[in-house]
Amino acid sequence: MARTRKAPRSPWRRRLGFFVKIMIGLGVLALGALVIAVYVARSQLPSFEELKSSPNGQMIRVHASDGSIIASLGPSYGEWLTYSRIPGVMRDATVAVEDRRFRSHLGVDPIGIARSVQVRYERGRWVQGGSTITQQLARNVFLSSQKKFGRKFREWILALALERKFSKDQILELYLNKVYYGGGAYGIDAASRKFFGHGADELNLAEAAVIAGLVKAPSNYSPTADADAAKGRAGVVIQQMVRNGYVTQLQAEEANPEALKLVQGAQQNSARYFTDWALPQLDTLIDETQAPLEVWTTIDPAMQRQADTAIRANVPGGAQGALVSLDRDGAVRAMVGGTDYVSSIYNRATQAVRQPGSAFKLFVYLAALEAGHKPEDMIVDEPVTIDGWSPRNDSRRNSGNVSLRTAFAYSLNTVAAKLGQEVGFPTIADMARRFGITTPINTHPAMVLGTSDVRLIDMTRAFASVASKGVAIVPYGITRVTANGEVIYQHQADTSRVLVAPYVAAEMTDLLQTAVNTGTGREAQIGRPVAGKTGTTTSLKDGWFLGFSSGLTTGVWMGRDDARPIRGLHGGTAPARAFAAFMRPATAKRPIEQFDTEVTLPEWQLEPDEESYFGQPDNSGQQVDEDGNPIAGAPTGQPVDPGVSDERPDDDASRQQLDDLIDRVTGRDVPRDVPRDGPRDPAASEAVPPGRQSLPAPARQPLPTVRQPVPVQDDRPTQ
Repeated sequence: MARTRKAPRSPWRRRLGFFVKIMIGLGVLALGALVIAVYVARSQLPSFEELKSSPNGQMIRVHASDGSIIASLGPSYGEWLTYSRIPGVMRDATVAVEDRRFRSHLGVDPIGIARSVQVRYERGRWVQGGSTITQQLARNVFLSSQKKFGRKFREWILALALERKFSKDQILELYLNKVYYGGGAYGIDAASRKFFGHGADELNLAEAAVIAGLVKAPSNYSPTADADAAKGRAGVVIQQMVRNGYVTQLQAEEANPEALKLVQGAQQNSARYFTDWALPQLDTLIDETQAPLEVWTTIDPAMQRQADTAIRANVPGGAQGALVSLDRDGAVRAMVGGTDYVSSIYNRATQAVRQPGSAFKLFVYLAALEAGHKPEDMIVDEPVTIDGWSPRNDSRRNSGNVSLRTAFAYSLNTVAAKLGQEVGFPTIADMARRFGITTPINTHPAMVLGTSDVRLIDMTRAFASVASKGVAIVPYGITRVTANGEVIYQHQADTSRVLVAPYVAAEMTDLLQTAVNTGTGREAQIGRPVAGKTGTTTSLKDGWFLGFSSGLTTGVWMGRDDARPIRGLHGGTAPARAFAAFMRPATAKRPIEQFDTEVTLPEWQLEPDEESYFGQPDNSGQQVDEDGNPIAGAPTGQPVDPGVSDERPDDDASRQQLDDLIDRVTGRDVPRDVPRDGPRDPAASEAVPPGRQSLPAPARQPLPTVRQPVPVQDDRPTQ
């Protein structure tokens, strides 16, 4: 039987077979290369513990004194939750919406990739990437978000490697603690604290759905950006959970994301000036760098709003304003660093250094009082020259023999210069540093008029220390810090440092309250005892008012950032008005506190009229040139009785009127048979009240006596 021969294969079949063999060979080689690449990547991956600890970040929530949240800072990570501590609804919601085949694929989902390609073909653009949870973890931890094939291929390699090295539970734990959820929150705990105000271990179904729905587009679905969109997306997530059998339809209906209450994010308002100042202090207060922090502060939201309103309502056009208010223990209750935080984050309350003008006389008179002077001491207001420097009063006049109280109330520059020469300019500089001035202080004679730059918060601190009877006050903003429910820092006030004897502080308060009741600070009256001082710099570049009442000390500064003059700006005008506008509501619920030395308001001050002898010092709106000097022939802000000439003659009626006024203002009954400025009994003048024995008064030269009325005085340094 003859054998049949096989028909020869056609050439195309031979070519096809050859091609298939080549492709199989290439496939095997590619698979081998892939396996090698995966295992090489696996060997280079960090350990699970290393991935948990990197990167390092914290969530910091800042609370006001009433417990409300004024700032949530990030980007940050919350507390790390182990797989067992993550609520089941959070795990299920994430898997349902992000990767429903998470438990079955090897790190890359071929079905998901195929679906992504199909959608790309149908819509003409990439709409979904088909990334698994493992791929997203690889991208978030090791790669960027660039949409390039090379990055995608590395993502697949890393995802496969992650699946070889870690279990599904570990991968999901890493993912939920590291993925970005918007609003600066990384990880579910940070997101839960930011959006719902509690840790992620307390999440319910609706809250978990909101957070799970954020991963797709954090900026679009963030509750802080669009609460309605976030809740709508949560509804989609819950329905996905129903389809995949994680929850029943009844549970889905009971979840009701629309009823969720979201934590309101803090606005970029003036309170941020305070947080910008206070939070950097955490580096010196605590060592915790990982756990989320709850920072409890001193800021009073109501006072902060009142401070903001007071500054904006009173600051001159084109100028800036700042305010700091300290409670009796140094707690910062309000801080405004500018008229608008959004347009300028520069904090003029704590960063800006400006000349304080006559507000610096606080230290001049403190040094004089500590040296043995008394508010009733008489001193001659007369032309004086010190080392070639000849200061002059803003009124261009001298008043002759006046008390220290009157000189301070009307901010007489020549008297401040004479006191500085007597006690020593280095002594005044030391006094300023003793009371908390941290900027350099010169010791030239003109320093008594406030020519050294200072910070508003330092000046406010100094006035607060006077209000506390000479005990040092240190401003602070953080009362306590908690981490994971445990207190890791608690503020302790230090009242052990005494700066001056109590009687010196009481006498200084005597002078300060006179300045408000009848001197340059009359605009700062608030219907209860106030002690304070104005400050106005040469050419009207800066206006200050600092004072205290009812345990609250407040400092106000106004001026331009470029230090250009502001027409009409005096410490006794806009700054004093802003002080009053803030202090009236701020002290309204506090008991009225009398000072150790009480001042009684005179009747003419309660009902001002044209017969007021002293007029309206420091707020007369007098006409000045660009350098701040009075224009010739312009009114000086000094109402003059028609029967009294501009020269203010030395007549007994005028002097008697001045004497009566000072008596009524200070509440003192001076026997009329004892001359005010006549020879004094040396024993009486040098008598030391109880408590002064530790600070003996130095011998002083007798002060000459001249009888002249006191003209209205501004507080600008005039040289």
